[in-house]
Amino acid sequence: MRPLLLLVVLLLPPRARAGKIIGGQEARPHSFPYMAYIRGRTSVALKTCGGFLVREDFVLTAAHCLGSQMNVILGAHNISRSESTQQQVSVRRAIRHPRYNQQNNQNDIMLLQLASRVRRNRAVMPVALPQSRSRLSPGTVCTVTGWGLVGLNRRTDTLRVVQLRVQEDQECHRRYNFYTGQTQICVGDPTEMKSAFLGDSGGPLVCNNMAQGIVSYGNRLGTPPAVFTRVSSFQPWIRRTMRRFAKRGPD
Repeated sequence: MRPLLLLVVLLLPPRARAGKIIGGQEARPHSFPYMAYIRGRTSVALKTCGGFLVREDFVLTAAHCLGSQMNVILGAHNISRSESTQQQVSVRRAIRHPRYNQQNNQNDIMLLQLASRVRRNRAVMPVALPQSRSRLSPGTVCTVTGWGLVGLNRRTDTLRVVQLRVQEDQECHRRYNFYTGQTQICVGDPTEMKSAFLGDSGGPLVCNNMAQGIVSYGNRLGTPPAVFTRVSSFQPWIRRTMRRFAKRGPD
């Protein structure tokens, strides 16, 4: 870990929201066309998160990413530039899981219904979701992508990628009081300084071309493993919610 990065993470609370890519590299532009950059506001500041396109009118992200005046940028590589591939869409509805618990990070999942359908092309394409509740085997290597800090007061505006390995549930049970393998995935080899961390929550864990997890939280030092929401556990809710709200007009 770089010394500057260490200074940043030492300032974080004991259980920090996950999201920053540690130990990764810049992604090839538009090689992850499902990636979404989400902007919103809290009562005091601008709030940014990652997310991923699951249908032309829905983005999946973490429930703790909720903000006001939310909008989504798809087809981006450098989020500080106005790239010709980008499609910016406002959020019609932010639909948190009804049992999301902010205190223990349970059910940390949210659907964003877009105000208009995006256009599919090489830079914007939904990612597949798991169709069954089968569990990932420990040792499975998956991909995490996101935008975030790379050092003290230094941001990266370009998408970054890191390869992470799924761990046994015990690795996270030992570290996090509220971890549950039923709805969460333990990800990141504790012997390697590669992880998702603060700055880009809501991004996807993609294994074998399917979005299996959502970046949720990690520890204050950014050392792996981190905790991801298990997408397969929420598939009935995801399908039911998209079907229900796609039939409704604006609130």
